[in-house]
Formats: sequence, C-alpha cells, structure tokens
Amino acid sequence: MQQLQIPPLAEGEVYVGALGDKNGDVYHIVLLPGDNKHATWAAQLEWAKSIGGDLPNRIEQAILFANFRDQFEQAAYWSNTPDADPDYAGWAWCQGFDDGGQDGHRQGGELRARAVRRLPI
Repeated sequence: MQQLQIPPLAEGEVYVGALGDKNGDVYHIVLLPGDNKHATWAAQLEWAKSIGGDLPNRIEQAILFANFRDQFEQAAYWSNTPDADPDYAGWAWCQGFDDGGQDGHRQGGELRARAVRRLPI
C-alpha cells in the first residue's frame, strides 16, 4: 500500500491525516497548537484565521474526536460550519469532546476552539 508523505510540521503541530472532499480533492489536515478559551463563533473564526488556520469542519472534528481526543479539553468546540437549516439561522455546529456528540449552538454563545491547517495534496 502506498503511503502519503507527511508534510513538514512546525513545533506543536499534530498531523491528523488526509481527507477528500466531495469534488475528489484530497488534502492534509494539521492540528495547530493552542486551545482558545471560550468565545463566540465569529470571534473563534477570526482567532483561527489570525494564527494561519481555520476551525475544523464537522467531518474533521469527528476524526479529531476519534483519534486525537487527548488534544482537547472535555468541552464543546466550535466547527467552521454554520447550520444550513433556515429555522436555525444564527446557529453553528460544534463537537463535544466529552461525549462525542455533534450539535448546533447559537453563534453568540461562547465555546472553545482549536484551529487546523489544510494543505492540498
């Protein structure tokens, strides 16, 4: 079986794996160091961007929970994904790193965040 070459990592970064999107594009996922304390969804998106990353999407969060739970506090963390249901405008998805559940939360609420970097393969 052919293996992917892991990209160079900066100090504190954790290689998560590779993932393909619905278009067939494949990319590496790298978890950036640092756990940002509680803040609103918009503030966490800005924080992630300020350190050269993005919040993980829901699929990435499921992988992080399954394989890298030890890198997170037992708390809920924002994803980068707003809820698409018109009845839930102003909500975004989050991942519980205590129980593994994904759920929507009001964007004005304050949750923790971790950032990821995506590198095309």
